[in-house]
Amino acid sequence: MSNIIVQKFGGTSVGSEERIASVAKIVQKASLDNSIVVVVSAMSGETNRLINLAKSFGDNPSKREFDALISTGEKVSAALLAMALQQIGVPAKSFSASQISMKTTSTYSKAKILEVDGNKIQETLDAGIVPIITGFQMKAERCDIYKDVDGIYTTDPRIVPEAKKLDTITMEEMLEMAGQGAKVIQIRAVEFANKYKVPVRVLSSFESGNGTLISLEENNMENGLVSGIAFQKDQVKFTLHGVSDTPGMAYGILGPLSDANIEVDVIVQNVSVNGKTDFTFTVSKDDEIAATEVIDSLKGSLEFDDLLIDSSIAKVSLVGVGMRSHAGIASSAFKALSEAGINIQMISTSEIKITIVIQEKETDQAVNALHNEFELEK
Repeated sequence: MSNIIVQKFGGTSVGSEERIASVAKIVQKASLDNSIVVVVSAMSGETNRLINLAKSFGDNPSKREFDALISTGEKVSAALLAMALQQIGVPAKSFSASQISMKTTSTYSKAKILEVDGNKIQETLDAGIVPIITGFQMKAERCDIYKDVDGIYTTDPRIVPEAKKLDTITMEEMLEMAGQGAKVIQIRAVEFANKYKVPVRVLSSFESGNGTLISLEENNMENGLVSGIAFQKDQVKFTLHGVSDTPGMAYGILGPLSDANIEVDVIVQNVSVNGKTDFTFTVSKDDEIAATEVIDSLKGSLEFDDLLIDSSIAKVSLVGVGMRSHAGIASSAFKALSEAGINIQMISTSEIKITIVIQEKETDQAVNALHNEFELEK
């Protein structure tokens, strides 16, 4: 049996009848040598149209019905691509998530995949038909993700025009980049690829090229100490001032937030003074209202003097496996930001990542300063 290759096409790649026809030719060519499974997004602009329709009936529509509405966009593009393939002699069939028995959690708008029955997809492949589906996970030789960019860059080229396209990046680095705001690929896609050991290639559906390979091995010497810089501007900082410094305090704050499916990122607890401390964390702006409601509900059980909320912050992250074996990266980063007159509010580190919290208005300046400091354009 030939290798299974997954081809994922983003919204701009299937944004018109002409683009869908071009995608059909890409699939046709690939199907000559491999068994192809295709995953498509909604046509460019369709999701925004559906979101605006939903908001016609209130700014906070039912998440269940919202998800049901938004999912129709992908069904349309899957059916159209199947028709385009059939027109050029390639047997194809569209499938919704339910038709391939995909099971997810019931957390609407943030659902996670629990299980996928790959039998339906395999049966379709065995019959010589290209399955076109709206989302799935199965064992494959490689997953090719076609977008309107030609690969993964050291940072957003719209912020730093000198940003360099990477030929390769490790799965571990891409997990950190996606988790910290790089929008080329969703973090859940990288998580699944890493779990099932499936290499991922990101490339353009508009022009030829090899794109960027997200590899399973750490043979990424070409990218040096730092592989890329990611950033997120849609962040909010919560500070509980004057919290009683007692055992279980952190869980008393983070536990209820977790129960409400609110993802907390950077966390800092100050040194205790007279039995009290400050506890600070960041969340996405999408979760600001929900997080505020959770903290307000804790006032009866959790003692704190004030709740300070700052929605004018951003996170900037340096990512690179080279950090494991080289000292001085953090000091170089902080020096570059100091020389640019940028104040650091919070710092979080892992083995291959340094994340700083700064004022949102200074994000572009910070990214440029760090990109220049580590000469990522070379």
